[in-house]
Amino acid sequence: MRIGRTTWVTVALAALVTLVGCGGGQPGGPTASAPATTGSGTNSPAATSPPGGPSAPGGAPGGAPTSQLAKVSANTASESQIATALRDAGVPNAERWAKEVVEYRPYPADDRSLTKLREELAKYNPGQDTIDKIISVLQP
Repeated sequence: MRIGRTTWVTVALAALVTLVGCGGGQPGGPTASAPATTGSGTNSPAATSPPGGPSAPGGAPGGAPTSQLAKVSANTASESQIATALRDAGVPNAERWAKEVVEYRPYPADDRSLTKLREELAKYNPGQDTIDKIISVLQP
């Protein structure tokens, strides 16, 4: 009976190690307070694929056009709600960009194109495609 108990303990330990190893990074994403500096000397949030890999063509997972994604308020949505919307739109490093959106609040309620936010995000040189993806899921 001793062999059975040892085997069970070994299997349980292996399962524990596997679960801990797969847990990986922090659930809240990066904790840096400023965008990373790239090798070219420009400040921009690190360009990494969102969890689950890059999105399908069309901007959204599964190939859905970004125009069909639900919009969230840049003024009132929580940082995690914004990050989820950005991730769904295929924005790289969605958590970092969500922090930037929240940082520059409030946005004028009558500015449907979010000009102030576009100007603030442009400081980080993310590229027009990234800015367009960010704005596509936000409303004032």
